[in-house]
Amino acid sequence: MRADTTTRTLLASSLVLVALSSPAAAQMASAPACAAPAAATGAYATWNRPSALIAGREAASPAMLTLGAAAQVTLSATPDVHYAQRPEKPGGSVSYGGLLRFDVAKAGTYRIALGSPAWLDVIGKDGSLRAIAHGHGPDCTGIRKMVDFTLEPGRYLLQISANGEPALVVLAMLVQ
Repeated sequence: MRADTTTRTLLASSLVLVALSSPAAAQMASAPACAAPAAATGAYATWNRPSALIAGREAASPAMLTLGAAAQVTLSATPDVHYAQRPEKPGGSVSYGGLLRFDVAKAGTYRIALGSPAWLDVIGKDGSLRAIAHGHGPDCTGIRKMVDFTLEPGRYLLQISANGEPALVVLAMLVQ
């Protein structure tokens, strides 16, 4: 009886090791490797040719972000940025952040895409808004993070914080 249990245990362990070393297991365990960057397409096509933009340091004077147009945003050192509201993840003294504004003419779901895992807060007339979805961009395009919000017509403040570099690409767009 004991030999049967040992044999079954060894057999089960062997099957687990074979399954874990299979190509399918390897594909599930890691993100796709990119041999070369891929161009963003469709609604994300402007990601490939961002315009230059310097983020504001004061909540009263944020830089204007155009919906549907990607921007290569230059940020400031976190201690130099005066946010309208303390960011949920402000970052430290060696991180970067900035302030952008954008105008919404039509109610809907809007997506903010970033080229880094920086933190972002969207602030409307009634304060900070909750995201309705989070995700990653299309593989190998450089779109690292996407966050969706339900927005009504009006002006919004986009606070970027906790970025590890002094610049990043940002794209805000209507998705539905």
